[in-house]
Amino acid sequence: MVDPHVSLDEDTLSPAAQRLRGPLEDQLTSALKAAADKVGESYAGEDVEQVMDELVTAAKKGLHPDIAAGFDPDPTQLRALAEAIVHEHR
Repeated sequence: MVDPHVSLDEDTLSPAAQRLRGPLEDQLTSALKAAADKVGESYAGEDVEQVMDELVTAAKKGLHPDIAAGFDPDPTQLRALAEAIVHEHR
């Protein structure tokens, strides 16, 4: 399985978010890992696009609503994670 890690672009963060960058990256990474576990456990033959949507939805459910609203995972990393789930459960 791909081990996701969320990295935030410092140039796009507000000053407050820049100060909280490390803990915020940790929280987002943890939510994405938990989502991958949940989606993997309930996988029932969905295609990669559907798995990607499920990953984002599940990750956002595990975050504070304000953080979830701004969470936009890297599409390349998200696709790799979804493809790993699909491949692992075939």
